[in-house]
Amino acid sequence: MRVALGSDHAGFELKEELKLRLAKSGYAVIDLGTDSTEPVDYPDFAAAVGRAVVANRADRGIVVCGSGAGASIAANKLQGIRAAQATDTYTAHQSVEHDDVNVLALGSRVTGSAVAHEIVDSFLGAKFSGEDRHVRRLNKVLDLDQNRT
Repeated sequence: MRVALGSDHAGFELKEELKLRLAKSGYAVIDLGTDSTEPVDYPDFAAAVGRAVVANRADRGIVVCGSGAGASIAANKLQGIRAAQATDTYTAHQSVEHDDVNVLALGSRVTGSAVAHEIVDSFLGAKFSGEDRHVRRLNKVLDLDQNRT
C-alpha cells in the first residue's frame, strides 16, 4: 500500500516517526513534507497529501498538525477526499469500514506517539465494508462532494 504523509511544523516529529515505522512495515511511503520544525502552514501539506490520493499516487494519506482539526478541514476541501480526525483506534478503522475514509488526520499535541501508531495501524488495516447501508450513505456523501452546495 502506498501511503502519503504530510505535516506542518507541529506534526513534523510524529510524521518522521510514522514514516520510519511504516517503511519498516513494508509500506511505500511518500513524504510530502514539511522537512523541519520551522513554522509552515498546514493547508499546504494537507493539500499535497490529498492531491496525491486523488491522483492515485497514494492509496491512503495521513496528515499531522498540532490538533488534527486544521489538517482534516483542509484535506476535506479537496474533491474526492474523505478525511477523518481520529484520536482512537475505533474511529480510525470504523471511518474506513463505514465511510471509506482515505485520509487520516492526527494531532501531535493531543495524541501520544504510541497511541498514534495504533491509530495508524487501525486506519491502514481497515477496508470499506461495502454493506448496502454504507454504500447508500457513501453515495450521499459523494453526491455532496460533487455538488458542494
